[in-house]
Amino acid sequence: MNFVVPDFYPATAEIFLAAMTLVVMLITAFARRVARNLSYALAQTTLLVAAFITLFTLDIGVDHTFGGMFVRDLLGGVMKLVVYVAVMVALVYGRGYLAARKLDRPEFFLLTLLATLGMMVMITANHLLVLYIGLEMMSLSLYALVAFNRDDARSTEAGMKYFVLGALASGLLLYGMSMVYGATGSLELPAVANAVFQHSANRAVLLFGLVFLVGGISFKLGVVPFHMWVPDVYQGAPTAVTLIVASAPKLAGLALALRLLVGGMYGLAFHWQTMLMLVAAASIVLGNLAALVQHDIRRMLAYSGISHMGFMLLGLLSGVAGGNADLAAGAYSSALFYGIAYALMTLAAFGMVTLLSGAGFDAGNIEDFKGLNRRSPWFALMMLFVMFSMAGIPFFVGFFAKLVVLQSAIAAGHLWIAILAVVMSVIGAYYYLRVVKLMYFDEPENTAPIVAGGELRVLLSVNALAIAALGLMPGALLDLCLQALRTSALAG
Repeated sequence: MNFVVPDFYPATAEIFLAAMTLVVMLITAFARRVARNLSYALAQTTLLVAAFITLFTLDIGVDHTFGGMFVRDLLGGVMKLVVYVAVMVALVYGRGYLAARKLDRPEFFLLTLLATLGMMVMITANHLLVLYIGLEMMSLSLYALVAFNRDDARSTEAGMKYFVLGALASGLLLYGMSMVYGATGSLELPAVANAVFQHSANRAVLLFGLVFLVGGISFKLGVVPFHMWVPDVYQGAPTAVTLIVASAPKLAGLALALRLLVGGMYGLAFHWQTMLMLVAAASIVLGNLAALVQHDIRRMLAYSGISHMGFMLLGLLSGVAGGNADLAAGAYSSALFYGIAYALMTLAAFGMVTLLSGAGFDAGNIEDFKGLNRRSPWFALMMLFVMFSMAGIPFFVGFFAKLVVLQSAIAAGHLWIAILAVVMSVIGAYYYLRVVKLMYFDEPENTAPIVAGGELRVLLSVNALAIAALGLMPGALLDLCLQALRTSALAG
């Protein structure tokens, strides 16, 4: 039997990140005295170098390796770059928060790197088993991170809820994959897609498997009716962990949906489109209505995130329109653009929460933002940018993200859900503008100066200004997303 040596070049970034994760693990075990600061520096360096490797190996072509289980395309490269940036920014925002609570242990950075590696595997997987391995690597790391503060009852409770519900969702996904394998006889996504198109698979079994797959994807994105964990985890986890959970994994969840549904199950597109349409509509409605009555800003942002994921799904489901390749690529690229914009906005929002949080104090209540303009006019302006963008007010990146998704939905003939989304956006603008009102028109309850490191202040300012800049000039990012979808492995 001849052993074929795989081409390691397309997976250089993943291999490097896996090797550096082992280095951090060894430092954690054998160099405890210097592990805290060294682990943070190594984690950031690792992510930065992996980003450069991905950037320099970026290509518009499609490469397969490891027996076709790994795919490298422009879509995967763009998504991985956004994941690197999101995790690096989250670590910068959360470092002071963790240090003030003595949670900046090396295990935190080790788990973060493992979760990032899992996301990268999900983004580049071309095989059901590899997808599941990446998903579990990410999920198990995030479960541990959510419960990282063992002395806090809310954190451990949130970790247990996330673990139990996540295990159930993983079981649903795995069961769906097993049914797909039983019906098609293959775990490779191209082979699955071919069997579905040629109607050589048992259609009834495939449809049952598809229901479980959509359920698992919905949980990972945190959309209705699999949203129960989102508010509790966002509120209960340390804010530094919420920064990670709320941003990069959403891109990995979108990659999971694209690879599974578009790459493998496109022949059943009408069926998963219908399911996603119901899920998206329910998420947009429930997310906005539930956020209206929240007093904890983390829970408000959690329900807001459910609504935003509903919008992102609008782009995904709008790609099914009579086989029109250009319309499909435009719809999927609008979902990708929305995912990137949401990651940028949610990082800035939770970054503001960490900025206002001090030692032994979490700025979790919306009332904590009262009079922020008196304490710091600059950061009140930055938070205003974030809230306006999330509300979809022109001309911020959130407005254009919603606009392109709604245009895709209308072009695909889904006028009713586009109208529903617009109405709910208008209603949802209330809870974003409420935060702005508190910052500018209420007296501050805490007049102490904001104490934060220069690194956090500068990066948070850049983050918020990027939201405004991309709103004024969204064309380059939109074109990149469209090019990534048109040249991806999904296009075949």
